[in-house]
Amino acid sequence: MHLSPNELPIDARYKVLTGSMIPRPIAMVSTLSVNGAFNVAPFSYFNIVGHSPMALSFSVAGPKPGGSPKDTLRNAQLPDQGGTGEFVINIATEDYATAVAMSATPLDDDESEFNFTGLTPLASHLIKAPRIEQASIAFECKTVQVVEVGRSRLVIGEVVYLHIHDKLIDKRYRIDFAQFRAIGRMAGSRYARTTDTFVIDDEKFFPGNR
Repeated sequence: MHLSPNELPIDARYKVLTGSMIPRPIAMVSTLSVNGAFNVAPFSYFNIVGHSPMALSFSVAGPKPGGSPKDTLRNAQLPDQGGTGEFVINIATEDYATAVAMSATPLDDDESEFNFTGLTPLASHLIKAPRIEQASIAFECKTVQVVEVGRSRLVIGEVVYLHIHDKLIDKRYRIDFAQFRAIGRMAGSRYARTTDTFVIDDEKFFPGNR
């Protein structure tokens, strides 16, 4: 099958992309509104931007059904755009996988995802946005830029502080992924574990090692 994106309806584009880009890491993005309300939501359009400086990004794929910006985007936007310019990336794991899925449920403006899912907000170290107690790795971020891509908004943030459970990291800063048990998003309601892995000795392909 050969396809042009312009010939596909939006729902078909979504199915093709989310069924092909698998598994996708999941960021549980926690934010604070300018009025002091906590918010948390899952985003699988998420990844690393760079490590010097450390930077992460997530994409908010469109507004709410009524046309208003989603709460996470509204909160994470820079202050001159009406937001707080801060957010926390909490990595989704098996330990709270059901709460991850529940946090995507549309709620009334006066209802907190933390209360709805049973997740616990914790104070961050350098920013006002909360982190998630159940998350074993979390990155406090300050928004650098929000890039408009059609209906989507790509939020780029610089990491200003890290929280990593001691049991997951060694003295060489290597993460124990078997204990971490991060999860990835597949298509629809399917998720993937990150404990079934295999090794390719890529060093032997490098010049000088052949």
